[in-house]
Amino acid sequence: MTISASDVKALRDKTNAGMMDCKEALTAAKGDFEKAEEYLRKKGLAAATKRSSRTAKDGSVTAYIHMQGKIGVLVEVNCETDFVAKTDAFKTMTKDIAMHIAAMNPRYLKPEDIPGDVIEREKEIYKSQLLAEGKPEKIIDKISEGKLNKFYEDVCLMKQKFVKDPALTIEDLVKNMIATTGENMIVRRFVRFLLGEEI
Repeated sequence: MTISASDVKALRDKTNAGMMDCKEALTAAKGDFEKAEEYLRKKGLAAATKRSSRTAKDGSVTAYIHMQGKIGVLVEVNCETDFVAKTDAFKTMTKDIAMHIAAMNPRYLKPEDIPGDVIEREKEIYKSQLLAEGKPEKIIDKISEGKLNKFYEDVCLMKQKFVKDPALTIEDLVKNMIATTGENMIVRRFVRFLLGEEI
């Protein structure tokens, strides 16, 4: 099947992927745009995983102020080069992450950052609840694991569903940007201030 240059350009405009990648995706998808996008996403996420070992020391610290100064967020997102850090796409992503933090109030960056005693306390709560519900002992651990994953989605920034597009997690958002730019990226740290919360 012949893929037209205008179709390749349309897919490139929509996804920011390279021209040859777009042509390859459309060919593999037999001209179906949705399947071509999915193809690019899968290819990009696989490439993003390979890039995760590369050093990311550039980037930016982005500030977001919400509710006329009632909530403030600072987030540091690292990439490999100053060139990418200055692109509109990178700036938009960091702003979106900062806005998401303001809205969703994550307590941790990723599951590995949660103290062991907090995880153990959660597990104890789940076990007590499940025993009270009369669940058999042998399936309690499995159900608890599922509840723990849900807990991660609630409290860890990288596991949270992106407030502007719940089909994506923040982790997906970053991986998609890695796939687009070809650079490794890391959300390094964040802080969220709520006016008067310590008072």
